[in-house]
Amino acid sequence: MKQPRRILYIDDDAGLRRLVEKLLGRRGHTVVTAATGAEGVDLARDGNFEIIAVDHYMPGMDGLQTLTELRKLPHCPPIVYVTGSEESSVAVAALKAGAFEYVVKSAGDEFVDLLEQAFTLALARVRLEGEKAVAEEQLRAANERLETLLKEVNHRVANSLQLVSTFVHMQSRGLENKDAREALADTQRRIDAIAQVHRKLYSSGDVESVDMNEYLAAIVEELQETWSTPAAPREIKLDAAPLRLHPDKAVSLGVIVNELVSNACKYAYGKDKGGEVRVNLTQPDEKHFSLCVEDDGIGMAEGEKPKGSGLGSRLVLAMAKSLAADFGYENGRAGVRAKVVAAI
Repeated sequence: MKQPRRILYIDDDAGLRRLVEKLLGRRGHTVVTAATGAEGVDLARDGNFEIIAVDHYMPGMDGLQTLTELRKLPHCPPIVYVTGSEESSVAVAALKAGAFEYVVKSAGDEFVDLLEQAFTLALARVRLEGEKAVAEEQLRAANERLETLLKEVNHRVANSLQLVSTFVHMQSRGLENKDAREALADTQRRIDAIAQVHRKLYSSGDVESVDMNEYLAAIVEELQETWSTPAAPREIKLDAAPLRLHPDKAVSLGVIVNELVSNACKYAYGKDKGGEVRVNLTQPDEKHFSLCVEDDGIGMAEGEKPKGSGLGSRLVLAMAKSLAADFGYENGRAGVRAKVVAAI
């Protein structure tokens, strides 16, 4: 140890106490000694020591008992355990009880050298643990600040998208052309599907992933309100596994669901006929998810393209590409069934 320390040495061997006090004193340290464990605990309680050494073999209160009592003190300094036994079980018991280092007794100056080295190691460990605790607290505070910032960013993005959606809705109300109004309504739903992700991010405790069950439920609810009427009810059923995805993947999947469900609601059933659309999100294994959107409508002939302007199909393909997903329509069944499989 390069700088002087205030040391408490507890040992029933009077000769060894004098040796430690003399040699460490010559090196600039202040050494206070105690002949028993009880005396050592009393001194440690009020002595403001930087480090303590405790002998294992002592009458009455032995070293392990003394160590236990010392550890009960508030702000107990690091403790080095001293033993004349080379049995590993003694050292293990001391370390488990809270000692920072241990030293096996040897003859003369060599023991004091080893003791001082153990003090240096113990104090260095205390310093490192303190620095680690400070670093962890700083990291925790930084993560909290970052999480707050990300929530605020998502809040603002969601609000901005809501404002854009409102503008689109206002624009559509001023149009007389039905096709143009429907195109703007489709655009508004796409914007809302993206905005839902940011709403979920700023309202949840996790800003790095999206609960797909909650997210898809919100999209499905809005789609049902849009497409279901008393004359042509559309029941949209969702069955989603408890899966969380990165926000980018959640956005892509949300747009896909919006397009596929909207297309099914528009074209699978007649204008005055009710029908069901099912959205199913599963996790077949630890690394992949599977999305199916299906209806029981008029279906598609093999090779036939989905009905509509074509923009929705292009969006689905673009989102599937961003997910690096396998996408396709399954034939040979009533209605239409679209399936997306991608890595989580």
